[in-house]
Amino acid sequence: MAPSVSEAGPVAPLPTKAGPESQSTARYQSIARNHIAPALGRLRDHVFTSGRGLRVETSDGRSLLDFTAGIGVTSLGHCHPAVTEAIVKQASAIVHVQCAIALSEPYTDLVEQLVGMMPSPSLDSFFFWNSGSEANEAAIKIARAHTRRNNIVVMQGAYHGRTSGAAALTRSKTSFFARSGPLMPCVFTTAFPYWHALGVPASTPEDELVRLAVHQLEQTLQQQSAPEDTAAIFIEPVLGEGGYVPAPASFMRALRGVCDRHGILLVADEVQTGFGRTGRTFAVEHSGVTPDVMVFAKGFANGMPLSGVVTRRDIMASMPAGSLGGTYSGNAVACAAALATTRYMQRHDVLANVNARSAQLFAGLRTLQSELPDVIVDVRGAGLMVALEFTQPGTNKLVQDACYDRGLVVLTTSIYPVLRFIPALVVDEAEMAEALAIIRQSVLAVVAAAI
Repeated sequence: MAPSVSEAGPVAPLPTKAGPESQSTARYQSIARNHIAPALGRLRDHVFTSGRGLRVETSDGRSLLDFTAGIGVTSLGHCHPAVTEAIVKQASAIVHVQCAIALSEPYTDLVEQLVGMMPSPSLDSFFFWNSGSEANEAAIKIARAHTRRNNIVVMQGAYHGRTSGAAALTRSKTSFFARSGPLMPCVFTTAFPYWHALGVPASTPEDELVRLAVHQLEQTLQQQSAPEDTAAIFIEPVLGEGGYVPAPASFMRALRGVCDRHGILLVADEVQTGFGRTGRTFAVEHSGVTPDVMVFAKGFANGMPLSGVVTRRDIMASMPAGSLGGTYSGNAVACAAALATTRYMQRHDVLANVNARSAQLFAGLRTLQSELPDVIVDVRGAGLMVALEFTQPGTNKLVQDACYDRGLVVLTTSIYPVLRFIPALVVDEAEMAEALAIIRQSVLAVVAAAI
């Protein structure tokens, strides 16, 4: 039975201040309007001034529950004490060690830490960069150098970044590369097992989605990119900007089989999914598939700019000295933050919390879906990477705004009406219950307004 519209309750905007705080907010907003590139775009012109855990404070006096984690970055929450301590300690010793000049202790300690966290012992050769886009650029270079092939196959709905090569691999929406062509050539697209991508009903069984997607891949290799010309297949184990759609384990295994048969490298982009986000250290562990190359960033360093690419030693050996690098790559302070983050995750069993809070989030959202089947078409995701897909375009943005008015920051994603939830991995039961109550009130308010 559908809930009463009255259950939605009134929208209660958070209070704002009329004093110096609001004046400083206006100043920041004026600077942004006049001097920050409009191509950047923002959810709101609010100013975050401080954060602790899952709470952020704004310059106009709002206190918000943050279910964005900086798009999956602050995995231990804002200003986690263990990470902050590591940053301060390293910044007091040496801030920058250029990786082509010398080693730094945090860089080498981090490599040693990560070797034991990989989904397979075969992934044992690392390179650190600054962003996910850059790490994907490195993966492209590595794949082409090792295979001596040019072509790359990517998934419909994929997001791999905004830099030139990474943008050429991106298929989630055109705004990421519009008016910037020509993009890097030799990139070909195949279907992801998502009902939208395949043009089939949302109720289509998973095994049929996989069958159709594998069929499309086989056709791509016969009609567009011959296997002997194909260096790599790139995949996000859970589509990120494409709608938070997990790749079925059977599809991942099929990709592994295709790559093995043809000498193609399988590249897993774990920028958004890695380091506990999906309930495993890496999302590929859900399928048992080991990629040839894996890319990671975001929650890796709890807010510091750091990314990485890892592969087998024989593959990395295809790159001659000097072919990978960068002025800031593997910055000492960022590596210290990542070392503190990953050590904390292991010592405090963060994965157990991710899975417990994931179950709580899915239960609450699926209850809401059962009450509003004409409004919510899907609840999906893995771990604390979860999405609601609505039936009507624009509903996701309306619910996002309603959540913000009630003190919860969430994000939309993809070209479809999808709302995503990516809280810090340390979110507690009470915070999850608070968020679920706000989500419920917000959806009901939007439904009521549409009647």
